[in-house]
Amino acid sequence: MQNIQRLLVVILLFVFSTATSQLKKENYKSNTVFKIPKWEVLDIILTTNQKVASPYKTNFYAVFTHSNGTVQQVPGFYNGNKEWVIRFSSSLEGKWNFTTQGDVKKINNKKGSVVVSSAVVNNHGGLVIQQNDPQNFYYEDGTPYFLLAFECDWLYALDYHDKKGLPKTEHLLNLLNQNGFNQVVMNVFSYDVSWTKDPKLEQHPEHEFGGPKDIFPFLGNNDNPNYSALNPEFFKKLDRTISLMHDKRIASHLMIYVWNKLVAWPGMNTNADNMYFDYVVKRYQAFPNIVWDISKEALYYGRADEDYIHGRIERLKANDKYNRLVSVHDYKYCSNFPDKVDFISSQNWSHNIYNKMLEAKTKFKNKPIFNIEHGGYEESPYTVFTGDYTNAETCLRRNYMCLFAGVFTTYYWQGASWNVIIYNPFEQPKEFYKPKFIYFNHMQKLFSKFQFHKMKPTPWHNGSGYNLTDDKGTVLLYIHKENYGIDAAFLKKKEENRTMQWFNTLTGEFTKEVAIEKQGKFRSPWVETADAILISRLK
Repeated sequence: MQNIQRLLVVILLFVFSTATSQLKKENYKSNTVFKIPKWEVLDIILTTNQKVASPYKTNFYAVFTHSNGTVQQVPGFYNGNKEWVIRFSSSLEGKWNFTTQGDVKKINNKKGSVVVSSAVVNNHGGLVIQQNDPQNFYYEDGTPYFLLAFECDWLYALDYHDKKGLPKTEHLLNLLNQNGFNQVVMNVFSYDVSWTKDPKLEQHPEHEFGGPKDIFPFLGNNDNPNYSALNPEFFKKLDRTISLMHDKRIASHLMIYVWNKLVAWPGMNTNADNMYFDYVVKRYQAFPNIVWDISKEALYYGRADEDYIHGRIERLKANDKYNRLVSVHDYKYCSNFPDKVDFISSQNWSHNIYNKMLEAKTKFKNKPIFNIEHGGYEESPYTVFTGDYTNAETCLRRNYMCLFAGVFTTYYWQGASWNVIIYNPFEQPKEFYKPKFIYFNHMQKLFSKFQFHKMKPTPWHNGSGYNLTDDKGTVLLYIHKENYGIDAAFLKKKEENRTMQWFNTLTGEFTKEVAIEKQGKFRSPWVETADAILISRLK
């Protein structure tokens, strides 16, 4: 049986690693017609010997005109080594003609065309919010998106020094893909953590990614920064990661800043600060899998204030010609200024997390709610950051409590969320703790079968469980394993003919669907063993 399971994993890894497309790079030639599928990404590379005083701040762009008359301005950026790049993707099929413009005279007024064909089967476009269902996420083609995020702040560093490829990153992303995660919360750059590191890491330096001496988005390094220019090699490496995530249809929830990871940022609103911020926005907006976040814990740590965050958002929206979704990792900010963000980010560790999330869901009726950090950090072979909860089942429960309040959530594993990254946890020695990714595979399957975007929290029918109900009368009741039995009398109405079955949150097992008996309590078959979900449908 174990051999069969291993074979299936190998097959899945092969499928995920081969059924991908890469960021397409093409050198510009006069009047060339480039070809690309809808929602894939194309780099048009122009080369010139013209010297530019401040290339990372220079105005360079292309105006694309579709055959139907649609006009889109696409920013370009300097890529080092005399290269200038127009990075383009399209949500429209058909032919686009483009002309370059800007302050670099020798590559100004270059003309060409891009023909966009139909989308690859599994590419549904960027993430959007629909006006008729503003508390959920969708892809551009209308497919619902059940956001299930995984935090990995140092993802940029995992294969940074591998010139040939991204084997570790690909392995980790494949694991995430297999287990239902479709978004990674990550930093453009993090340097190191301020808390004490587990001494066991000294025996396994391959898992430590904090404090890199030769990785920095500016010239120099974090200890001796040179803010006069950016480091193109850093961004070329980050391109590989974002592109690979796009190929695997995993969204990059990209936090442009982070204040508590010891980064030597330039002063706020300085020329260097603006150069960095604008460059990130120019370089990554064409990727449909981008979701912007101004900063992790934006108003913590005494650095940024509300005016600074206001200014960053306004600057981003002025420069992002693709209108990707934007939020701020700070509930106070989002709560005070909901019109400035596309969705509400919360960082709530409360013991009564369900009630807190339900309050937010009720307060912001026209925004999705995303609890980006709920205080649960599943244990790993190393103690990295414990938060308030480390037990895997408790962390899973907190995720379900968020979901049954109708909001989205994030999974944290101490072995991957911060400076420690164990990219291949199931290949580690037997004594190493193995994360419970599989719990979230079950969660994703459950909410694919019973579509999350159609389920609404119905607290007046909670009882000692937590209720989600859709408009066809399907009911999900989440019940803790300590629950001896729940009455749920509303499921026993005489005029209704209902069925019931149970779902085990730890194993993904469904019981047989049977008719509801009109007497007695509903009692999970896994009392004291696993949290369960009672599923009831109208016949």
